[in-house]
Amino acid sequence: MKYKKVVRTMFNPFILSVIFVILTCFVDAKPPELTPFITHKKSEEILKAHVIHKEFSSEIAKRTIKNYVNELDPTKTYFLIGEISQWENPSEELVDGLRGEYKRRQFTNFEDIYRVMLSAIERRERLEQKIALIPVAQHVTIKAPDFKTIGWAKDEDELEKRLLHIRHLQIETTKQLELESKGRVIQHLTKRRLNREQEIVQGGEKTSQTKQMLAYFLKSFSSALDNHTTYFTPIEANQFITQVQQCLLGIGVELKDNLDGFTLTRLLEGGPAMRGGKLKVGDKIIAVNHELVVGISIIEVVNLIRGPKGSCVSLTILRENEGGESDKLDIDVIRDEIFLKESCFESENIPYGDGVIAHIRLSSFYKNTSSSSASDIKNAIEKIRKENPLHGVILDLRGNAGGVLPQAVEVVGLFIKKGVVVSVKDSSGGLHHLRNFNGKVTWEGPLLVLTNKESASSAEIVAQSLRDYCRAILVGDHRTWGKGSYQTFTLESGNMYQINPQGEYKVTRGIYYTVSGKSPQGTGAEVDIEVPGHLAYLEVGENYSKFPLEKDEINPNFTDALSDVHPLHRMKMMRYYGQDLQQREHLYLPYLEILKQNSEMRIKENRNYQIFLKELLRKEDDVETIEQYGQNDLQLEEACSIMKDLIFLTNEHTPPASNGVQKFCGE
Repeated sequence: MKYKKVVRTMFNPFILSVIFVILTCFVDAKPPELTPFITHKKSEEILKAHVIHKEFSSEIAKRTIKNYVNELDPTKTYFLIGEISQWENPSEELVDGLRGEYKRRQFTNFEDIYRVMLSAIERRERLEQKIALIPVAQHVTIKAPDFKTIGWAKDEDELEKRLLHIRHLQIETTKQLELESKGRVIQHLTKRRLNREQEIVQGGEKTSQTKQMLAYFLKSFSSALDNHTTYFTPIEANQFITQVQQCLLGIGVELKDNLDGFTLTRLLEGGPAMRGGKLKVGDKIIAVNHELVVGISIIEVVNLIRGPKGSCVSLTILRENEGGESDKLDIDVIRDEIFLKESCFESENIPYGDGVIAHIRLSSFYKNTSSSSASDIKNAIEKIRKENPLHGVILDLRGNAGGVLPQAVEVVGLFIKKGVVVSVKDSSGGLHHLRNFNGKVTWEGPLLVLTNKESASSAEIVAQSLRDYCRAILVGDHRTWGKGSYQTFTLESGNMYQINPQGEYKVTRGIYYTVSGKSPQGTGAEVDIEVPGHLAYLEVGENYSKFPLEKDEINPNFTDALSDVHPLHRMKMMRYYGQDLQQREHLYLPYLEILKQNSEMRIKENRNYQIFLKELLRKEDDVETIEQYGQNDLQLEEACSIMKDLIFLTNEHTPPASNGVQKFCGE
């Protein structure tokens, strides 16, 4: 089951963002095995590992209590302002009290807020029953609330109006998106709300409520340190590992929740479900291992279906027959590893002259028992070169939010000789260099890296490193996301069935810098040639996060003295590493200006592109119009044109003399 498509709705209009907020499931009613002592211990572990914050300071305490209130009520549809104002705007005295409680391993204020939330849930249920009887307004334009800026309701009447407003919005959204009937959509949303409330209420069991309260504290505390430090409940840890690995240990299907069962909407290529030949698209799962699944969340169903490789899962399905009735079938499927390469790697050939330009799109940096991002790119390039004259490579990192850091180093190593790729400053202040040790380059020809504002983390390392060495021209939105920190996860990806019942955490342990000494943190990687895409004018990126880390910079490392290597090993290492080091090139510098001018002229004269850009600049985006002009991927088309210009210029012209002045890309 893939969730990435849901996340994409953050960049659609507010109507879709409301659906995203409400549909986000928090379901697994069983809380982590936490006690106050364990919670304090985990918090201290996180602080010790964090690159900046080392204590539960007044600032962290203030952030944590405010995060906690928002964690419980992210849509501001439960609390009233009078109930939580003292914690929403904590006094110095309250903050000092929070720090004192923390040292004593007490969480009294968090318990108090949790009790208020329990009462708010009872009130919410009463209000939901009341507004269910109110007729839906017809032909009324409904504007979605902005949950980032909206405050809590001042009284019960205002809260009731807000809930009614959201209900009308949900129904209007179903009309626009041509979804199911209004009644079924409301049932979907109600079920998810009740599931989320049950996670908090825990059936009224006090011990379980305390465990859940402590889990919310750890979530709030972790996110108070920075935007990327996170505490995961056991089920969330499982999902995080799956996302990083880009694989599932299951049967290889995509599901749709239909309230009365879960319909198979897709069988993944090469997965157990497709190989077995027994399941079909359209089958409706009503039980897993003879346990009825009607009425539970889709996340719960997915986790019931997943399991150890080689184990068997029994599915009870309903399949419509020729007469329009449903046959009930029990089908056994053997679980296996399903690698979702199609979700993170694509390769295509773009004809040019007597050969092709390779367009390689990488949506994640992954490493799996059967494949990796670097090996897939390498194999794709070698395969293309065998079949066609290869004139240029476009490495498309748009929407690539990062992944496995060593894979970023290996991907850069496909295009450069030996040398420093990324430097990492850890939580102790030590500086370590990650290098490419392989002097054999897979592709030495024209290289263009295409990025946008969603390119982040490892994608920024690759883009900025190749630009630092002037090995590639960077094209796309003005800047990338701007994430220059790295995180470690307490659970190794190979042990996804050994998740700590107390939960796991991801913590920001350091800042990374490319070989020029620049960190993408806050600033992102700036392109050589700006080619706007659909995110170009959106205010997104690391600087817009809640608690971004500060910008930083170190000295360049183009000359690698192996200073981070122990002296006993330095000389030995230099013997084999010191040969064939990558030098900063200026091959593309003489052509940058004409490439920019040509690109600007094409964009200016391209009517579709101009309409597209005009729509982007409108205050109220007409998404249908934007998508209409974006279907041809105008950004990629222009990147291809730039590559064709580059190939022509480098083949037909000799670079002008530098007159003794050495300049490099990006200077």
